[in-house]
Amino acid sequence: MRIAYLVNQYPKVSHSFIRREILALERCGFSVMRIALRGWQGELVDEEDQLERERTRYVLRNSTIALLGAVLRAVFTRPLRFLQALSAACRMGYRAERPLPIHLVYLAEACRVEHWLVKARMEHLHAHFGTNSAEVAMLIHILGGPPWSFTVHGPEEFDKAQFIGLAEKIRRCAFVVGISSFGRSQLFRSVEYRLWSKVKVVHCGLEPTFYAGASRLASVQRLVCVGRLCEQKGQLLLIEAAQQLLQRGTEFELVLVGDGDLRGEIENLIKEYGLESRIRLTGWISSTEVREEILNARALVLPSFAEGLPVVIMEAMALKRPIISTFVAGIPELVHAGEHGWLVPAGDIDALANAMHACLVAPAETLANMGNAAYAQVLRRHDADTEAAKLAQLFRSQSMTL
Repeated sequence: MRIAYLVNQYPKVSHSFIRREILALERCGFSVMRIALRGWQGELVDEEDQLERERTRYVLRNSTIALLGAVLRAVFTRPLRFLQALSAACRMGYRAERPLPIHLVYLAEACRVEHWLVKARMEHLHAHFGTNSAEVAMLIHILGGPPWSFTVHGPEEFDKAQFIGLAEKIRRCAFVVGISSFGRSQLFRSVEYRLWSKVKVVHCGLEPTFYAGASRLASVQRLVCVGRLCEQKGQLLLIEAAQQLLQRGTEFELVLVGDGDLRGEIENLIKEYGLESRIRLTGWISSTEVREEILNARALVLPSFAEGLPVVIMEAMALKRPIISTFVAGIPELVHAGEHGWLVPAGDIDALANAMHACLVAPAETLANMGNAAYAQVLRRHDADTEAAKLAQLFRSQSMTL
């Protein structure tokens, strides 16, 4: 079966789960066309991402004349469908997160991609994220493109469901995927009950090559936090908790992997508390380097305020590392407190500091038992080939109904 994947930016260091999904679908026998709006520029630290860039078609590369030509082609070859798509784009632009002219650009992008898909005889289009990529996919279908679906990750889509027209996208798609039961519940909130059957759950997957050789246990008093440096991940709260550990006299190291808008504020707080010798920031690093940072730590700590279901938690569990995180979104579905690590109320500095202290002083046997239980749990729920097979069945079922 020939399918296409549409992503706003691909490849991207924080989107390794999309790459794994595509490759797993190809192992299922699918032919997958990668399409991204942007992502052809910028440094990529991962060799696999560099290979994916070579396989991807970019909608906005050398785009001005190409987009104009695509719009004119649609106007003259299928004027009624173009008017229907134009009407839909205008409705999506009403009281939206972004102004109407941006939605008209989405229509132009859809005109270009629809031509690619028809020419390549694509049988299904799948988008990742419920924002602009899903809108472009919706407009492609209105223009005459194949059936389409999309995966919603959260939390951004849930926070602004009304302003990105999430309900309209669900009504018009063949099916929509949530990555956890929590995600499914949030999608239920966006549409009427009669459409709930469209909402499916497919977890993000991990490949055996990632977690091979994950048995060694780190002996150092080190914790690692992996994620974009932003308000929803709670890194500033983590620095506050680290300050408490310092005041208690607890020996620790903390590594923050990632980058983002809050980096400057985080660095300032580290300096204010005199934690420069205890906390290290790496910036963006390759997936291989992320893996090594996790292996070199006792546990992963992620004090998120809002989430979908973080892929890095799955990765750390697959590497047999306990988790310190919060009772937020889909996290408790995967991480069971006391069995796979520690869960604390979001925003509670004292509880976070206590959990970090408990992990740092825990006997090696306790951590090993938690790590082994975490490993078994994540392999049951997040095998890349198992989850890709669920998607494959959904794609094939749509093809059979045509």
